[in-house]
Amino acid sequence: MGQGNDDPRGALVRPYAVTRGRTEPTREIAIEAVMLTSQRGIGESPYSGRDRHRIAQLCGDSPQSLAEIAAYMRLPLGVARVLVADMVTDGLLELHQPVDADDTDERINVLERVLIGLRTL
Repeated sequence: MGQGNDDPRGALVRPYAVTRGRTEPTREIAIEAVMLTSQRGIGESPYSGRDRHRIAQLCGDSPQSLAEIAAYMRLPLGVARVLVADMVTDGLLELHQPVDADDTDERINVLERVLIGLRTL
């Protein structure tokens, strides 16, 4: 019996390889934080690896939350968080942190947009 696509190790090895074994992001990014591809990201992402390039393309069309990036990329949230944090640190993505917790209406609005995006997947 071959290993083929039914090998459960494939789902575990790929995320580990994508983050080069790292499990902690270089900076904290909230799940509802929004990213947009920077000018630098537009020019350099094609040379920064397949996953990083796909994230840059995704965030180049319209701003995307960390949750949306993870869902569209079909990556565990922790893996997406590590990749996105690296891209923000490298200047490939612009990070727009969520509003203050005191602004409840705006926070609910952001979370509703995230949920709508996730449901469309």
